[in-house]
Amino acid sequence: MTTTQPPSQLPGFEVEAGSLGSLADARLAVELDTGDMILNMGPQHPATHGTLRLVVRLDGERVIAADPVIGYMHRGYEKLTEFRTYPQITTLINRIDWLSSFANEVPFIHAAEQLMGIEAPPRAQHIRTLLTELSRIATIYLFLGEMGLQVGALTPAFWGFRDREHVLNLIEGATGGRFHPNFNRIGGVKDDLPWGWIVECRAAMKRILDGCDDFEDVLVGNEIFQARTRGVGIIPAELGAAYGVSGANLRASGVDWDLRRDGKPYLSYNELDFKVWTHQDGDSFARYWVRLQETRESVRMVLQLLDGLASGPVMAKVPRIIKVPAGEVWVETENPLGQMGYYVVSKGAIGPFRVKIRSASFSNVSILPWLLRGLYVPDVVTVLGSLYFILGDIDR
Repeated sequence: MTTTQPPSQLPGFEVEAGSLGSLADARLAVELDTGDMILNMGPQHPATHGTLRLVVRLDGERVIAADPVIGYMHRGYEKLTEFRTYPQITTLINRIDWLSSFANEVPFIHAAEQLMGIEAPPRAQHIRTLLTELSRIATIYLFLGEMGLQVGALTPAFWGFRDREHVLNLIEGATGGRFHPNFNRIGGVKDDLPWGWIVECRAAMKRILDGCDDFEDVLVGNEIFQARTRGVGIIPAELGAAYGVSGANLRASGVDWDLRRDGKPYLSYNELDFKVWTHQDGDSFARYWVRLQETRESVRMVLQLLDGLASGPVMAKVPRIIKVPAGEVWVETENPLGQMGYYVVSKGAIGPFRVKIRSASFSNVSILPWLLRGLYVPDVVTVLGSLYFILGDIDR
């Protein structure tokens, strides 16, 4: 039998006064109670520098779990080095972190020089340090612009690409390569600096300092940018160190550690006066702020090197055919994205027997499953941008 009577008027169905609202709320709650949703961010997503898939489990818009899926770009650099001569390997390792490729060459070349007992001349060391810091500026300056893009500010991204071109022009003018210089040699560097390069470098550094002031005015002081980054994606110092996080991501959590100052001496950093910047908050804003200050500090280091550039040759005397004596060595440097290390094993041949690469990005993203839990979907994009990783550095 069917009836059109409301439930409150049916026999045996007694409802107290004022309880119909509660019943409606209960029905509404049942209707909105949905299961978890799986969201695939990537494999190609604007917030990731490369091909990364992030499998995110959501409850509404809140992240319950996040699982980064890597390996889409794996090219087997470590294994490929076993089938190359030492000079040929610089071409490979340029492409691990394609934004700071010159800096990738330095620790490997330094490892081979240690095994051979060779030290590059002072002028070569100064040029290496110059180009390493220019590589750092080019890498981080792009981040300073693109981080604004992650929160909806388009103009800073154009500034980042525009001014970065002046730094890339310097790298290309000195090495001949814009993205992949292949400029380091065992015992020094390929060529000396070209005529007029120092004057052009000083002018470009002035542009970068002015650009950093613009980023500070438009982004750091912007209340929308602060609302999207302050208190978002906080990495506690002890936990970050336990996960192997390094570079500006760790210094933004208050850890005063920089291999240019605190590691085994390399290049010409012991001749420079520079400050290691830290921040205590450990959030996305702190990671941006630390990189902004480090860019300014790199400019000051470049200017110091230009003022005190040593004279003399740029290559030591080395055999025409490079044969590295048997042995093993570990060399680590402070790359633009963090700690970069090479463990090289030689058996006395023209190429290494084994090479193990410790890249910065792989360890920096290892904390993502813990870091993204409990955030909202828009904050996931902000945190990914603030960690600043390169997928070639992960899928090496």
